[in-house]
Amino acid sequence: MSRLSYTKALNRALGDALAADPAVCVFGEDVGAGLAGPTLGLLSRFGPGRVVDTPLSEQAFTGMAIGAALAGRRPVIEFQIPSLLFLVFEQLVNQAHKFSLMTGGQASVPLTCLVPGSGSRDGWAGQHSDHPYSLFAHAGVKTVVPATPADAYGLLLSAIRDPDPVVVFAPAAALGVRENVTGELAPVPLGSARVHRAGTDVTLVAVGHLVHDALAVAEELADEISVEVFDPRTLYPFDWAALAASLERTGRLVVVDDSNRSCGIGGEVLATAAEEMRLIAPPRRVTRPDGAVLPFAPLLDRALQPGREQVRHALRAVMK
Repeated sequence: MSRLSYTKALNRALGDALAADPAVCVFGEDVGAGLAGPTLGLLSRFGPGRVVDTPLSEQAFTGMAIGAALAGRRPVIEFQIPSLLFLVFEQLVNQAHKFSLMTGGQASVPLTCLVPGSGSRDGWAGQHSDHPYSLFAHAGVKTVVPATPADAYGLLLSAIRDPDPVVVFAPAAALGVRENVTGELAPVPLGSARVHRAGTDVTLVAVGHLVHDALAVAEELADEISVEVFDPRTLYPFDWAALAASLERTGRLVVVDDSNRSCGIGGEVLATAAEEMRLIAPPRRVTRPDGAVLPFAPLLDRALQPGREQVRHALRAVMK
């Protein structure tokens, strides 16, 4: 058994992918120094031809990575701040995502975007705290949000091997998570959900780092409510069959999602469940407020984030 941190799991996945496939390469700002953590030590192992420190221009190195992918490489781009994805949204969604479709499969873009430190973090303020995974899921881009170190390793490895663009969000609040790992780490298939805790009363769908809050609340309420904690892991494609199976057991649904309320993945989960699955009570969601821009002040920041008290309230409400 070994103790593995989330950041080290990402680092190990990148190292294993680079070692296994000479087509894999890494682009990004300060990736040589490994300032964000996942690329630490990779430059000395694989050299500047495969771990490429880029100038501070997201549009430039994203365009370069798309071209490299079209030419047969498997680039991984590290974005230091999630809001930087807004600068390259057109390139990822309108170009990289659509090349294969528009060429009838003659061209593919096996590009992975890794976003460590995404989402809420005290004091990161308005332009650094967005968690735009719902935008990529909406556009049909494969979108991954691991909650645990083993899943971070397995999902990142699968993303790098995938023939299509994949965006991997590594939430700031999950980067310090550690896990006891037994046996060999392995790829985790995209589009496969995970039930972390079985239950019979309510299915609690939690995205990314919120899985750990969900598990804590489920334990607190164990004598009152039997909560099944459901981790989608991949937001697009979503594992609807696994969610339907969970709701067959429980009949009630709460979703906790660290993004804004309007048009978020939480609303999509509720709508699909209401249309197609068995519910015996109106579902609930816990999100950031509608249109939220997180402030700099840590107390105000935390007040706008989905928290355990809100989850407890939603679970009790859905049981009435």
